[in-house]
Amino acid sequence: MARTRKKADRNLELIDALATLERDRGMPADTIFSALEDALAAAYPKTPGVSATHARVEIDRETGEIRVFEQVVDEETEEVQSESYVETPPELGRIAAQTAKHVIHQRLREAERQMAFEEYEDRTSEIVTGIVEQHDPRFVILNLGKAEAIMPYSEQIPRERYEIGDRVRGYICEVREGRGPTIVVSRSHPGLVRKLFEMEVPEIADGLVEIKAIAREAGHRTKIAVASNDPNIDPVGACVGPKGSRVRAVVNELRGEKIDVVAYTDETARFVSEALQPARVRGVSIDEESKTATVIVADRELSLAIGKEGQNARLAARLTGWRIDIKSESQRAAGEQPPSAATGAPGVFEPTAPERRGRRGGAEEAQPAAEPAGEPVPEPATPEPGAEPAAETQEASS
Repeated sequence: MARTRKKADRNLELIDALATLERDRGMPADTIFSALEDALAAAYPKTPGVSATHARVEIDRETGEIRVFEQVVDEETEEVQSESYVETPPELGRIAAQTAKHVIHQRLREAERQMAFEEYEDRTSEIVTGIVEQHDPRFVILNLGKAEAIMPYSEQIPRERYEIGDRVRGYICEVREGRGPTIVVSRSHPGLVRKLFEMEVPEIADGLVEIKAIAREAGHRTKIAVASNDPNIDPVGACVGPKGSRVRAVVNELRGEKIDVVAYTDETARFVSEALQPARVRGVSIDEESKTATVIVADRELSLAIGKEGQNARLAARLTGWRIDIKSESQRAAGEQPPSAATGAPGVFEPTAPERRGRRGGAEEAQPAAEPAGEPVPEPATPEPGAEPAAETQEASS
């Protein structure tokens, strides 16, 4: 009786130990049992007095009883030809114990990596918060808790500095499986702005306000076009918030990046006019064949419409999906083509953006607008006299 009670106690201790391991590691009990069975099967042939080269081990999930089956395996095909039950050795020996320990740790590491991959593989396009664990000019490593994420140089915001221990929000743009899950996060992706607005603006989360398009140059300026699905809700006012509180929260998270919130409309001329805010547009003519919008502004508004190094017009072109040709009133009267602020080339701004990857702080591709860029847009109605598109536009900076 004493011997039987000792065996039962030993098995109960095994069950308790595996339950503790399950609780601490946060993985299913079957995974731990399988890892222990494989470890004991690998260790059994190395036990003193054992001549078998292959074995199978079963552990009863309820009682913890260990059963060993010696196997005869064909060396060429590695198929199991027969197996027979043998009495479990009372001691596995030092070498067997070391082997079992090594196999258990290896299997647990693999299980943890698989669990981390399964947790994050469906979280692409979400925001995560991590603590900076390591940084150098090439990348930043973020500790997400159960996994680590990497933020490459090309996905960082220009001139943004990261110190060990900083809490940083990142946008998951890719999850790859390898020796361990590789989670790639970005601070320069336009999706980060979209998700931040969804977090700050309840109307967007509820579907009452919709983000139609985003054009971003990370670290400098972002233009976001919004529309309302409820006629009683002003989409721009909802995104800006009381006294600018909502858009200010996004600006602070992006460490001072300027954000222009403009109203989206199906009327191409008015949408182009809105996208060029804060400049006031006198008139817009549309050429659907070449998909070009010719914009007329007052002489004093020309530099504001183009922006520093053409940034405002460039973002507006990408936000709307139309080529934008900006002229002042005097240039239109003289039939002149204005020079670009950046290059001195004709002042036509293309809606396409440079390739994002591989460039730090490069222009970010705008999210697709409601109307694909390749489809002709119906002739817009002429804006009503006295309309002030600037009244619906807000610009915020830290």
